[in-house]
Order: sequence, then C-alpha cells, then structure tokens
Amino acid sequence: MRILICGGTGFLGRHVVNALIQAGHDPVVRSRHSDPALDFAHATDAEAWRPHLQNVDAVVNAVGALRDTPAQSLDMLHTAAPMALFDACAQAGIRRVVQVSALGVHEGDTRYASTKRAADDHLLALNAAGRLHGVVVRPSVIFGAGGASTELFLALARLPVLLLPQAVRDSFIQPLAVRDLAEVLARLAAQDEPTGVVNLGGPEPVAMGSLIASLRAQMGRAPARVGHLPQWASVASAKVGDRISALPWCSETLALLQNSNVTDPQTLADLLGRPPVPPQRLYATLPRERRS
Repeated sequence: MRILICGGTGFLGRHVVNALIQAGHDPVVRSRHSDPALDFAHATDAEAWRPHLQNVDAVVNAVGALRDTPAQSLDMLHTAAPMALFDACAQAGIRRVVQVSALGVHEGDTRYASTKRAADDHLLALNAAGRLHGVVVRPSVIFGAGGASTELFLALARLPVLLLPQAVRDSFIQPLAVRDLAEVLARLAAQDEPTGVVNLGGPEPVAMGSLIASLRAQMGRAPARVGHLPQWASVASAKVGDRISALPWCSETLALLQNSNVTDPQTLADLLGRPPVPPQRLYATLPRERRS
C-alpha cells in the first residue's frame, strides 16, 4: 500500500515510516522538512491537500507539537490543517485515516488537548457520516530518543537531587516505547478496522516519580534524593520555560503531567500480537549514543 505519513520526519513519524517499510508498504513522507515540503500552516483547506493525496491508499497524521511557537500555531497544526486533510481524504475516496492524538485529550482544557480534540471530533463525525473509516489513536506518554517528554524524564533522572511537584510525582502514566506505537500505527493504516477511538498505554501504569527513579536505576546510577517542590515554585519554573521554546518544561507540560494518564494495557498487547516493552526496559530501547 502507498501510505501518506504527515509529520514523517518527526519524532514519531520517522518510526512509523520505518515500520511501514519493514511491513512492505510504500510510505509517502510529508513535513516541513520533506521533499516536496508541506507546511501545515498553509494547508488549511482541502484543495491544498489534493496534490499530496495522488495515488495514496491511506493516511497517517503523526503531526503534533506541545505548544504554540512563533513559527507554528496549535490551532493550525492540530486543528485546521488536519480537518482540511480529513475532508480532502473523504472527497478523494481515501477511506482509511489514522489520526495520532493523545490519551486524556477528551477531558483536558489545555491548548494541546483542546486543539487535538477538535480534529479528533471532526474525523469521528466523518466516520459517523459514512465518509471515512478513520481511527483516532490516543497513546499515553511515548518514550524514545528525541521525544520531548523522554528528554525531560532523562534530564530529571540524571539529577542526584530531584525536586518534583507533588501532583506530578504522584500522577500515573503508562509509557509505551515509540517503536511499539509505530508498529501499531503501521498495522492500523493497512487495514479498515478498528474505527473510532483506540486508547493505548504501555504494559503497566507507573507513578511519574517511580518512572524517573527506574530510569536512573537503568542508567546504573545510585538512587537520587527526592524532595517536594512547592506549587508556587512549580508554576514559576514552568512560566520560565514558557519563554524558552526549546525547553520541554513549560506551563503546558505541567498541566498535562499533573493528570494521570492510564488505560487498559491489553489493547496495545493485542494490537502488537506480542508483549510490549515494559517500563523497566525503556532505557535499553534508546540508541547507545543516547545512553549517558
């Protein structure tokens, strides 16, 4: 199959491209850095998508960002452009669309959650109208080299003294290896089922503080001294991060990490057809040059 990958040069998209190639498919990569390039900021109507859908059998939208930057608005990136893409697929008769969203966006009030949710809802409405066989995939935290949350967790795990907001330290996530998610997305793109919403999480929920401690142990380091960061200090540090777009820590990150992010672990295992990578083995999935 010839499958369009939006965001195919990004953190998740690169892994999806590799998974598709390994499965014998023909991935068509589109992003700001592909050739030809595709800037989502200028692809907010169905007509803009038509040239990119020629001879395409299915679509995976793996485009995403944590927050607004001067170069990209979440309204464009997460909502307007994907909605135009879904409309263009329906008009072109491309029935299978895989939309990568995030676990918890159905109830979150952050900019990230609300903009992702709007596109998800549009795809589901096209499903209900019988125009697409779309699936919205909502994973928990994705772990892999180059991922913003991964880089944050690794940076924290390297600290001998760790101060965490209590709400963040005690909230639960279900991290899944990026290669596991990519394999699932490649499989879903090549079939018509399931449709609707698929929530995905790793094999077991783990408290954020425990995950950071586990990563530190996987690095072969002694346990860190862990303390509680007052809420005012957490908010202040996040606001500093708001001013530095290259940092993974910001108000959006704080809001997202304060809420538990878990689901039925069996769904991922069933779709993979094998056990997924457990939290205790996540560090080993990183390239050797990134393990330091």
